[in-house]
Amino acid sequence: MKREQGYKTIFSDIDGTLIEQVRFEELNPNVVTLLPGVKEKMLEWYDAGHYIVLTTARPEHLREITEIQMNKAGIRFDQLVMGIGREERILIKMISKGEPNAPRAMAVAVGRDAGFNNSDWESVGL
Repeated sequence: MKREQGYKTIFSDIDGTLIEQVRFEELNPNVVTLLPGVKEKMLEWYDAGHYIVLTTARPEHLREITEIQMNKAGIRFDQLVMGIGREERILIKMISKGEPNAPRAMAVAVGRDAGFNNSDWESVGL
């Protein structure tokens, strides 16, 4: 997909953020519960040309199940990063020389299994 100027890179966790959280041992490629508002926002962002990176603590051996679930849920993405820690995730980004006060890394926190409907996307320009 050709990226237009001004596209954003969006990082999103999967379990408890996009889909209902279940124990890894209970994952089933044919069962996925999408959270409210997620599919619509993710498709909106993908279709707008934003680069979508899904991140998950799921181990690498669950990649195929994860990709099947995302496909079944209608979640389109550009990259899937597996096996990251379950604790805090910290994004480090440089400050732009041209606009030193412009935020280059922002975050929106969503409640576990809450979905996207009550999130403040405007605060991050989405």
